[in-house]
Formats: sequence, structure tokens, C-alpha cells
Amino acid sequence: MSSKLETVGIAKRYGEAVALEPTDLTVQAGEFLTLLGPSGSGKTTLLQMISGLVSPSEGRIEIDGRDVTHVEPGKRGIGMVFQSYALFPHMSVWDNVAYGLRMRRKSREQTREAVDGALAMVRMSEYAKRFPKELSGGQQQRIALARCFAYRPSVILLDEPLGALDKKLREHMQAEIRRLHKELGATFVYVTHDQDEALTLSDRICLMNHARIEQVGTPVDLYDRPATRFAAGFIGHSNLLEGAVGEARGAGGEAILLAAGGRVPLPEPAQPGLKGCLLVRPEAPRLVEPKQGYFDGTVSDIVFFGSDTRVQLTLSDGSQINVRCERSLKPRLGDTVGLTWDPHRTTLLSA
Repeated sequence: MSSKLETVGIAKRYGEAVALEPTDLTVQAGEFLTLLGPSGSGKTTLLQMISGLVSPSEGRIEIDGRDVTHVEPGKRGIGMVFQSYALFPHMSVWDNVAYGLRMRRKSREQTREAVDGALAMVRMSEYAKRFPKELSGGQQQRIALARCFAYRPSVILLDEPLGALDKKLREHMQAEIRRLHKELGATFVYVTHDQDEALTLSDRICLMNHARIEQVGTPVDLYDRPATRFAAGFIGHSNLLEGAVGEARGAGGEAILLAAGGRVPLPEPAQPGLKGCLLVRPEAPRLVEPKQGYFDGTVSDIVFFGSDTRVQLTLSDGSQINVRCERSLKPRLGDTVGLTWDPHRTTLLSA
């Protein structure tokens, strides 16, 4: 797979304020890469510099090996979809989609073919003569996508395009965007602060924090093998158990000593005395009889989620751990239970 988009040392400062530290990022052709992070992490600043809407303080941007750092936005071959839709209220759906093609001086035949194809792609052909005010939020977002797709840009930037939609419609549009990405074969760079959205859509995720890249990897990499405590806490639900590495009793290598008094086998050897925390996802632990697991806890809360039940356990040192249980298990508040899990489903993060 060849490189489509690359930033080399790209950075942005506003006086003393740093919006983005010098950043290197490569996006492969046809890839769906998501920029994920909390507000103020630098993800939107990075997207805006790629689009040309914001000028970098230093560094360069390359598309297909061509330096476009100082090329105006309309000549970069990039399409952009915003959260606000940005549709023209006085134009029909068809004319909204055709607008970008007319600005690029495409012929009538080329425009008609491209608009009809884009509307068919987002399944909105029957709405061609309507106006934006006659459409739902999800339909307006489809038109915004069609307008971008109509002129077939090779790089498509999407800035939190589903942020204004309700949960059910957002999930539906996620499926639509996945389908459209496969059909177009274009390179997508998508900004969101929603971790579930990033895990659902992405080939790779670029996790950002404090104006810099924290970790880049596949959704599985970031979920199962986070590189930092921030990544472990931001992606998915996590239990972080503080402790120090010590000798395991009997065969089996190393163990982490927990403040709660248990000894938990680690997924791989580690230096004795090393302080850190063990990441345990809620779906990994199993409830067992007291004294039969790595340590015991007291059931302090139970929440029903439909497909499963979330159980919160309070440990002897006052810390808490959350466990996702099958519905068939029916622990009761106040019960004392043991906890165990497969060590290979955990990750040790250094302090």
C-alpha cells in the first residue's frame, strides 16, 4: 500500500500557545484513518492544516509525494465534510451537490452524471428536487457527503460529521460511511472524540492528547495493547490495578503485587520491583468462589445493560474494579466473590 498523505514536522502555534507539537503522520492510499482525542488535543488543528484552512507554523504536508503546504485549499484535490452540513438553503438537493462541480467548470453532461451517481451512492436520488429544510438531519448529512463525493477527491476529510445526530441515527450513518468508503476507494481522514465511533469505522486510529500524537495503530492494537495509561483509559472501559512486580510463587514467571493483597500473573516477564499498573478490560475477569481467584472483592453495584450485566466490586484497599458478566450470573449486592482471568488478556503499563 502506497503513501497518500504525509505530514512532516507539521506544527501550529498561536503566540505562546501550542495548538500542535511537531507531528509526523503517514496515511496510506485508500485507508480510513481516524484522529481521535479529547477537546484541545490538536486533532481538528491537524485536519485544518491538511485541508489548507489553517497555515502551519512549521513543517510540510505532502499529497501523492507533492508538497502542498502552501497550495490553496481548492487546488489540493481534497474534499471536506463538516458537522454543520453547510448546505445552501435556497438551492435544491441536486443543485447543492452540483455546486462544487460547477465551480470546477465541469460540463453539463459531466455534472449530471456525477451528481446522479453521488445521490445514488448515498441513496438520496428520490430527494433531488427537495430543499434542505425539507430533509431530516441524517438526510442533510447524506447530501453533504454526496456533494463531497461528486467530484471524486482522492482524500476526504471529515470533521465530526455525525456529532449533531442522535445515537441511533449516528450508528446508522456510521454503517453508511463504512459502505461509502469501500465503494469509493478514497482515503478518509476522520475527526471524532467518540471512541466507539473510532473503533467502529477505522482501519487505524491516531490517538492525540495535549497537542501531540499519543499512539497510532489499528483499533485492536489500541484496545488490546495500549502504549500509555492515557491510551488505556481513553479507549474503551478499563480497570487499572496499581502495583509492583515481584517474584511469582511457584512456576510461571513474574507476578504483580496488588495493593488489594492479591498476586496476579503477568502476560510476560517484567523486572522485579517495577511499579506500574495492570490494564484489565471489564470483559476479561470471571467471578469465582471467594479465595479461588487472584483476590476477593465485595459487590458494591450492579447495572443491567440488556445483553450483559456490569458488576462493580470494591477491593480490600477501597479501589474498585468493573466486570462485565453474562446475564445468567446473578451476584447480589454485598456478596464476596473471587476474581480471575487469562493473564494474556491483560497489559502491564509502567508508571
